[in-house]
Amino acid sequence: MGTRMRTLMQKECIALPGAFNGFVGRMVSEAGFKGSYISGAALTASAGVPDIGVLTLDHFSRVIKEVVTVSDLPLIADADTGFGESEMVMRTVKEYHAAGAAGLHIEDQVFPKRCGHLDGKSLVSKESFVDKVARARLASEQCSGGGFIICARTDAAGVTNIDDAIDRASAYVHAGADMIFPEGLHTAADFVQFAEAMRKLPGPAPNGGPFMLANMTEFGKTPYLPVSEFEKMGYHCVIFPVSTFRAAMGGVKRLLESLNETGCTEASLDQMYTRKELYASLQYTPGQEWVYPSPSKPSE
Repeated sequence: MGTRMRTLMQKECIALPGAFNGFVGRMVSEAGFKGSYISGAALTASAGVPDIGVLTLDHFSRVIKEVVTVSDLPLIADADTGFGESEMVMRTVKEYHAAGAAGLHIEDQVFPKRCGHLDGKSLVSKESFVDKVARARLASEQCSGGGFIICARTDAAGVTNIDDAIDRASAYVHAGADMIFPEGLHTAADFVQFAEAMRKLPGPAPNGGPFMLANMTEFGKTPYLPVSEFEKMGYHCVIFPVSTFRAAMGGVKRLLESLNETGCTEASLDQMYTRKELYASLQYTPGQEWVYPSPSKPSE
């Protein structure tokens, strides 16, 4: 999966919609996307808890396997602060790889972490996070020959300044990161400045430097920009981490309000995924033996 994701990013900037369970992963595949993403924010919210690092490594790994199995798409998975110190970072890389992920990102916040678009974040030292990245790189070499993607996220732009974020990201690349995720940038100019600085470093990206990941989350600090704009600015993938969850939960909220008011779901039928659509996605025909479905294969 890591090789597939790298090959895709060599050709174009890839949109990676968030998949917080297997069925959403299958829908992402059916819609023709070439990859997906597992967000810690969406996964924790779907479990009814906030995005502060309270879910376990096993929980994340289970959902990764679920999504990959039914979608057959390469995915990048959020690993928060690595579920612990360097030893746990190495275990996390190996568990995520075994579950089928193409790569992961870890961040340089202290635990308990905060959503990247909130204020009040705190950072670990650059030196301690460099060690985490180096351990993640070692684990990738051990379990995948280096194919598993190690993405280092820095939240420094929103804590100190963008120059510190660039300095930190540069150190993370030299420690072994294949990809850099600058979180919480405020303007298109910030994204351009960051990408230009990274291109001066060694790395696997087509024009030099590490692969670059952009976060296009809603209701955050980043302006709404299309994937095509991020590609022009030098980014190789764009995650939409909580978009599917927000859309789904908005629909659930409206249904429950209507049901509570009317005592019936009829008024909401036009907003529902129908029985026919559901069975089609599951590749299930009632009365016939169900064979484990083959994932949709988007053209590349």
